[in-house]
Amino acid sequence: MRYCSAMKRSIFSAAAAALLIAAAASSSAQPPARAKSGLTAVEGIKVGHYTLAERPTGCTAIIVDGDAVGGVAQRGGAPGTRETDLLDPLNMVDKVNAVVLAGGSAFGLDAATGTVRWLEEHNIGWPAGPARVPIVPSAILFDLLVGGNAKVRPTADCGYKAADAATTGPVQEGSVGAGAGATVGKAAGMGRSMKGGVGSASILLPTGLVVAALVIVNAAGDVIDPSSGQVVAGVRTADGKSLADARKILRAGGPGGGAAPAGRQNTTLGVIATNALLTKTEATRVSQMAHDGYARALAPAHTPGDGDVIFTLATGERVHDGDAAQVGALAADVMADAIVRAARQATGVPGYPAVRDLK
Repeated sequence: MRYCSAMKRSIFSAAAAALLIAAAASSSAQPPARAKSGLTAVEGIKVGHYTLAERPTGCTAIIVDGDAVGGVAQRGGAPGTRETDLLDPLNMVDKVNAVVLAGGSAFGLDAATGTVRWLEEHNIGWPAGPARVPIVPSAILFDLLVGGNAKVRPTADCGYKAADAATTGPVQEGSVGAGAGATVGKAAGMGRSMKGGVGSASILLPTGLVVAALVIVNAAGDVIDPSSGQVVAGVRTADGKSLADARKILRAGGPGGGAAPAGRQNTTLGVIATNALLTKTEATRVSQMAHDGYARALAPAHTPGDGDVIFTLATGERVHDGDAAQVGALAADVMADAIVRAARQATGVPGYPAVRDLK
């Protein structure tokens, strides 16, 4: 009898342990809860990063759960983009499955190919006869001067891994993904610039309307806090210990001392997401209005050496909430907030300190 009782206790203990293990495994398999702020606060939007280990560069994938109406507005004189023409309201395709942002200059456009492959494996895309063709507009920034070997840059494998890592959880900010090699404040050349990166912000109205932004800040200009007008990050003084303020340098006629601005090594990339119902024309207008956020938080913005781009994704969940004017105005606000967050969340790398590194 003692043997039977001991056996029963052992069986019950083993069964209880198995249940606990199964419960823990089930819990760990659950996707993270949807973020309450940032781009993933919009239902149906996921974000994933992949950062290369060999050099500070990488890519960021914004994945739509289903599809969304897309728009785009490009300003500045040095864009690097793929499949943005299809977002023109005159053209047929009216849905977007993902947006990919990458470092690596034009080489980084290859990252979108990996995200396309991931989407195809998951049977996501525009119906085209026997196939579904993933619609993945993308844009790149110039970071080839940061961190050593310029031949290290995002490939299709980066885009695949970023898509596979995408979640509805809080967006990771700072020096990750496409923002790993981003820099700001080049009015006096790269030697006096600082680290940029990824930032995200959102606003939720009492009606349930959500407008959110994600941005990769790699600007020629300084980052300005619109609430105070103060420089957050940007061109440093000659000793590298404090902020010089690009606005003062420009008004004084330039950096002096023979220093040349880093005019071609820039580009700020942004994405607006909203649960409002918008047409392609309205989504394009929202992208245009969101550029006001760049102008508020970057000085200068939209220069000949910046390929500044903003995409808009409208999931249409809130059929009766928001119009293009309201969403666009809010988009400019959250974009400016996201730019400031990108600077404050960045981590320095050798030669390029972050905000947190300046005393």
